[in-house]
Amino acid sequence: MRNLKPAVASLLAAITLLFTMTNRVFAQAPAGPLPPRPGVAIQEPPKESGAAIKKEVRLVTTPVTVRDASGQMLHNVAQEEFRIFDNGTEQRITHFDLGGDPLSVVILLETSSRIEPMIPELRKTGILFTQQVMGPSGEAAVVTFNDTIEKRLEFSSDAAAIEKTIAEIKQGTSGTKLYDAMAAGVEMLTSRPEAPSGAGTRRRVLIVVSEAADKGSAAALGEVLRQAQLANVTIYSVGLSTTRAELQAEPRTTAPTIAPPGTYPLPPRPGTVPTPTSDPQYNGGNIDLLALAAWIVQHIQHEVKDHALEVAAAGTGGMHVRTFRDASIEKAIDEIGGELHAQYALSYTPTGSGEFGYHEIEVRVRRPNLSVRSRPGYYLASPE
Repeated sequence: MRNLKPAVASLLAAITLLFTMTNRVFAQAPAGPLPPRPGVAIQEPPKESGAAIKKEVRLVTTPVTVRDASGQMLHNVAQEEFRIFDNGTEQRITHFDLGGDPLSVVILLETSSRIEPMIPELRKTGILFTQQVMGPSGEAAVVTFNDTIEKRLEFSSDAAAIEKTIAEIKQGTSGTKLYDAMAAGVEMLTSRPEAPSGAGTRRRVLIVVSEAADKGSAAALGEVLRQAQLANVTIYSVGLSTTRAELQAEPRTTAPTIAPPGTYPLPPRPGTVPTPTSDPQYNGGNIDLLALAAWIVQHIQHEVKDHALEVAAAGTGGMHVRTFRDASIEKAIDEIGGELHAQYALSYTPTGSGEFGYHEIEVRVRRPNLSVRSRPGYYLASPE
């Protein structure tokens, strides 16, 4: 028994040393999650230095055309003379340009069999797009549509490639998925860079050369315009006429069927000849295109039966040019190019004008007797 006492004492000393070392190890280890005590708030983990929640900055750009009393475009209006309002609240202009910002253009061409006699004329328009529209620093993509939508050329600054692509377009089927094609063009333009500060902004332009008819599209016009407005896409349109296509076509050897494309199912009024400008079903009286554009953007589930291309142009600050009578496709494209390079571009970041819903844009110039054309507004949907 006497011999066991030293052994027991040594064992107790070893156990004491082991507990001491274990406590030191746990004291140096990082504290793990502890169960919360009642009445004590759980402490949030510390945020990294410099970390912040960033709010997306929305840039609104509107094209502005200013004309005098005689209809001539003015090119000498200074930035200080412009005032721009968003839902009635005046905004600070962050970017101002007169026809100098580089252009990103989607050229959207109808190739349906409905306009077969006009296809040769369309094939000659490539040089007009490259020289009159794009400018020295612009780029363009080419898309054709009928029953299907084909991206013929991605964005390119190569004038020869653009002209060759347009010169080689071929006639397609009789379908006209106009709205789906416009939606594809807007989506392509949305991918082009646009600086949030407004500096170095590329102007996004969709030029549609087509009839105003749509058949079979999944997209609705109001939906297309809503996306175009949010992406700052300006739509220009060249309205093709199936009536003119019929007149340009080779004489038929057989009698046409009742009410073929481009003809009228009802007889004309006595003593008149039906044309797209004189017949009530085409004329429709005076139409407030800006009001109609604002309405269709807010009610995208509804449809616009007539004047679709005119509404699209008015709703984005662009222009629609008809090609019936003596107006040619070449002349229409030349007119569009002339406006694009003599047009003001104003950008701002909306403040104090509300968050969601329809935003009305108003542009004023501090000069009398001038007419000002810009986009009427945009619709910002709630994420809910």
